Amino acid sequence: MGDMDSGIECTLSKFANETKLCGVVDTLEGRDAIQRDMDRLEKWAYVNLMNFYQAKCKVLHLGHGNTRHKYRLGGEWIESSPEEKDLGMLVDEKLNMIWQCALAAQKANCILGCIKRSVASRLREVILPLYSAVIRPHLEYCVQPLESSPQEGHGPVGTSPAEGHEDDQRAGAPLL
Repeated sequence: MGDMDSGIECTLSKFANETKLCGVVDTLEGRDAIQRDMDRLEKWAYVNLMNFYQAKCKVLHLGHGNTRHKYRLGGEWIESSPEEKDLGMLVDEKLNMIWQCALAAQKANCILGCIKRSVASRLREVILPLYSAVIRPHLEYCVQPLESSPQEGHGPVGTSPAEGHEDDQRAGAPLL
């Protein structure tokens, strides 16, 4: 795996069993560089008796006005996708996290329901540690830090609704 990125012009990210090729395509040269790298990766896989599963290969086009070029891996065209899951995060072509946050809130609400049905005690000393250990991580998973958040009214990462801003009770905010 160490020589996989030999000769690659664009950015190649490797993590566990995932490989991602990223590049800026604002010119035809950028498009061609990505295709050359795809061809290099295909040759590398052939030489190393490996293959990239074409069914799992997708192109995610990011940016306003993206021309959505098509790319090949071997003799197959790679399908374009409006969103992809990357290391557990759902990323769409606009880098929007609305769906990710909605899914995290839904999962947290399901867990909260399980706790409500299965834990007889409603004492703060019992519920608060459960909330902190089991529910809160799901909600923090999709929260962006205040300085990078495009929306106003979010408290800093790690604050509960009680510690956050008053605006956190606005319409559309997940309530638990």
